[in-house]
Amino acid sequence: MATWKTAGPGIRYREHPTRKHGIKPDRYYAIHYRIDGKRVEEAMGWLSDGWTQEKCETIRNDLKISAKNSGPKTLKARRAILEAAEKRSPSVVDLFEEYWMRELQHTPSGKERRRLVEKDALPAWGKRKAVDITRRDAVILIDDVRERAPVTANRLQGVLVRMFNFAAERGILENSPLAGMRKKPEQTRQRVLDDGEIKLLWAALDLDNMTMDIFRVSKLALKMILLTGQRPGEVCGMTWDEIDDAGCWNIPAERRKGNVPQSVPLNGMALDILERARSYSGESPFVFTSSHKNNEPMTTHALSKALLRHWEQIEFKEQFTPHDLRRTLRTRLAEIGIDDVVAERVLGHKLQGIMAVYNRHGYDAEKRQALEKWAKKLRQIVGIEEPVTDNVIQMRRVA
Repeated sequence: MATWKTAGPGIRYREHPTRKHGIKPDRYYAIHYRIDGKRVEEAMGWLSDGWTQEKCETIRNDLKISAKNSGPKTLKARRAILEAAEKRSPSVVDLFEEYWMRELQHTPSGKERRRLVEKDALPAWGKRKAVDITRRDAVILIDDVRERAPVTANRLQGVLVRMFNFAAERGILENSPLAGMRKKPEQTRQRVLDDGEIKLLWAALDLDNMTMDIFRVSKLALKMILLTGQRPGEVCGMTWDEIDDAGCWNIPAERRKGNVPQSVPLNGMALDILERARSYSGESPFVFTSSHKNNEPMTTHALSKALLRHWEQIEFKEQFTPHDLRRTLRTRLAEIGIDDVVAERVLGHKLQGIMAVYNRHGYDAEKRQALEKWAKKLRQIVGIEEPVTDNVIQMRRVA
């Protein structure tokens, strides 16, 4: 065993006979000092790991001064304080995980917004301290994303603004660096599918159409959006438990943008889609399951990618999105004579003004009539014969 040697006041070392630092034996340093009359000794580390005599002297002097000023007297105490400071000042990835657990995962579009942060923000900022992120950092990141995808940049900005506000509310930051940061205005989409496009799309989404390389569950989900007019995220997250015995789809408040539950009467065509989805769902609680994750729902991103890849193959002259199918239904309801109030209730929009205060009618019967009328029109467009009857299919899963 190598003996300890003095390197200077309060500093000693020992040399390892076989461990080398360059051509010389490596040195292991330790420091010692007295606090309240008691001798304290602290192990530092190897010279090859950066523990020089000068570094040891600095730490020894710092600890002596700290002890006189009622600060930490040992390295262990100092490390405990540093660890506590680390928890008070988390990295961006740690902040995001706290935000996810406390808030984001409970929102209707939480998974989609998580994907945005994981794709663009965490690779750039993940290891940095949240307190070190500046407004300029945010501007540069958002501008980089905007060059590629303007709408995505606004969505990412929205979730980052909320995340840093969350950090300020919980005392992680004094103030959010993104406070008051305005989004760039977006051009309102006007895309509505005409009869010819609806017919082309319906044929492309036929499960027996093997020329269209779209996951079959994606085909069914896209048809469901067009038939019900509900948001793509709501359709993707549909569970079997949300379908009641009367053939009505009851979307809970926590899965909706406005945090208000929505009841959607399902016509015969929609119920037929659910029956077809059963063979792909298996034991999953979700109607439209992910193609690569067990017991996970399909994502809106998957639907968007499917349409982005195949819109030209479908013989469309212009791109379209899953949300355009919702807009198409709303427009078609007006065209077939459905009252605007009923049409808005079909989509789950809140009534405006004084009507929102005094009109508490649920419009369930009117919504069913509207969606039945739309199904009849859709059959005409795509060339499906009218069924003799539209019997309600019992959809509740048998335990």
